[in-house]
Amino acid sequence: MYLTHKTYIKDQMKVADLLFENPYLMLMMQHFGINFVVQDKTVEQVCLENNINKDVFVAIANLYNGFKELDTAHFSVSDIDCIIAFLKNSHHYYKEEKYPEIKDLIRDIVKINNTPEIKLIERFFDEYFNEVIDHLKYEDEVAFPYFVELTKRGGEEQKADYSAGTYRDHHTDIETKIIELKKLLLKHIPLQHDRILRRRLIISLFELEYDLTIHYAIEEDLLIPLIDGFEKTLGRG
Repeated sequence: MYLTHKTYIKDQMKVADLLFENPYLMLMMQHFGINFVVQDKTVEQVCLENNINKDVFVAIANLYNGFKELDTAHFSVSDIDCIIAFLKNSHHYYKEEKYPEIKDLIRDIVKINNTPEIKLIERFFDEYFNEVIDHLKYEDEVAFPYFVELTKRGGEEQKADYSAGTYRDHHTDIETKIIELKKLLLKHIPLQHDRILRRRLIISLFELEYDLTIHYAIEEDLLIPLIDGFEKTLGRG
């Protein structure tokens, strides 16, 4: 049976059942640093064992299941460290796993389809990947350390010229060019004995876009509002 509708996740549901319905939740659990061999444990039990606010887990899991609404009412400044750890683990996945996988697939396609159009794809992706590295480096070295220190020190010894607003202004989505790349591969560049590799590449791009879209939503709709609200309590907003 094919499921087009995913479950709206609640904390008393069994995690294994949810993983069978949506295997991408295993990737989410990897980002949380949670073992996805979960026996018959519920969401609440898994969160308790891993010291994660079940509301944060449920909210992000529902993003993976296609429910776009994020309500920060149940979250507090104490959840920021967990959210940032999740995002940093995502960064590691992009840099060390997903982008190298895509780059290798493109190189394999070039070997058997060395046309100007495919070389253009390779150059397009290399330029895009460099932009992504800059984006992730900025978050890892500037934004996230500021957020962590802000929550620990309550604004003491923090840069007066930096804030959640600065981050928001600097923040860009990094999945748009993935969509352009998929369109090129699906609509405009003819096959040259690379059908299997191209299928694997396009599926990998879909997977990356899926996770990046959620990553962006967590930053825009969860992390930034939490930091912004905390700054306001400190008289910094």
